[in-house]
Amino acid sequence: MVARLIDEDPEGAYGYSKVALRLASRVAAVREAAGFAAYANQKYSEALAEFRAARRMTGNAELWPLMADCERGLGRPEKALEMAGAPDVHKLDKAGQVEMRLVAAGARRDMGQLDAAIVTLQSPELASNAVQPWTARLRYAYADALLAAGRESEAREWFAKAVESDKDGSTDASDRLAELDGVEFVDAFTDDDESATPDDDSDKEE
Repeated sequence: MVARLIDEDPEGAYGYSKVALRLASRVAAVREAAGFAAYANQKYSEALAEFRAARRMTGNAELWPLMADCERGLGRPEKALEMAGAPDVHKLDKAGQVEMRLVAAGARRDMGQLDAAIVTLQSPELASNAVQPWTARLRYAYADALLAAGRESEAREWFAKAVESDKDGSTDASDRLAELDGVEFVDAFTDDDESATPDDDSDKEE
């Protein structure tokens, strides 16, 4: 139920996770699910505790980027950067390493280090033309960092690349690109149009 609800109803998912914890707190999968539910509700301290518990039970490093991002959420970007340089990162698969890079870049931005954030995101994965599950998010983060640094033309280029790789609409890259191009979207119908009624018979020609 946590997995089913977490995207559309994170509060509901969190409620189910608390029930699961009461019933099976010694099961690693339950602690991990509880961590994801807390994370989705921005309860970062709770999420971090659950992720740590799951990691202790399994010895698996795949939760390391999420734990680092919880440190960011708790206002500790320096700790997130420390984790980005830890040996555990080498145990991650390619997707996990990209996720860790995104977290580290976010931590740099939290600290006002925009140029360092841009450099952090520059990687073979960013330069590759191959589209992977993480490609759109990586390109989007790079474009957003460039824009924050005032490099608008480069940002536009990378937002466009993010749009090309974002087949499932996981980012709002298309909206950001349109905004940079000065495109403004308006509703097809205004309130006046919706409230308008046909002319009264008295106004028609006889």
